[in-house]
Amino acid sequence: MKKFLIYEQKGAVVTLTMDHAEHRNPLTGNTAVAEFVEAIDRIHDDASVRCVIVTGNGPSFSAGGNVRDMKRQTSPEVGEILIRQEYRRGIQRLALALFGLEVPVIAAVNGHAIGAGLDLSCMCDIRIASEKAKFAESFVKLGLIAGDGGSWLLPRIVGLSRAAELAFTGDTIDAQQALAWNLVSRVVPHEQLLDAANELAARIAANPGHALRLTKRLIREGHDSTLASVLELAAVFQAVAHKTPDHAEAIDAFLEKRAAKFGDGR
Repeated sequence: MKKFLIYEQKGAVVTLTMDHAEHRNPLTGNTAVAEFVEAIDRIHDDASVRCVIVTGNGPSFSAGGNVRDMKRQTSPEVGEILIRQEYRRGIQRLALALFGLEVPVIAAVNGHAIGAGLDLSCMCDIRIASEKAKFAESFVKLGLIAGDGGSWLLPRIVGLSRAAELAFTGDTIDAQQALAWNLVSRVVPHEQLLDAANELAARIAANPGHALRLTKRLIREGHDSTLASVLELAAVFQAVAHKTPDHAEAIDAFLEKRAAKFGDGR
């Protein structure tokens, strides 16, 4: 079977490309979840990685769930308990793994991001869209709900009212509306999408890896923690950061008026 995910590393940047273009890069009914989780574990263990780009081959970023596989779940032989376990051991593992990845992640949305495909982009930290991108939280049109965490992710990005509008209607919006609603941070010409993502990744990866990972962790903790809790965690992280070689190098470079030379994080 053809692999779902292409893993490429150039310097400190890893690009994960969904490569089932002929089926619009579905996230269920195949090995997508297992391959994503494996890649994320690999990135966690590689201190040289400082930024990740997630994108898709073909006209779609990801069409979300495999509708043909959903037909199987309507069968009387497939009970509710089994379906619950399939979600917990399937797409929900991807949500927890990708959202929890310590390295900054850029979604380069090259085309349709539908249902779980939209939610996949929301698991990333930054979204850049091709002018050809389309977005839909379309579960309701299939009589379903977002089983992949979309009801938690989307309101935190676009706000409760707009998230509700997208989820209740299942409507598709284009890249410019996604930009106006803060779903994406920029829209670029289609042929410039990966260049724009790599340029941003390079600016991120120019910084010390440990500082990037700790900064992302603090941002994630801020989703649900109190200010007091985040401040306490920040004090601990900062104590660690002050003792790293990269911090010492940054201070020396600043005082000596030269460019800093950071290590690979090991």
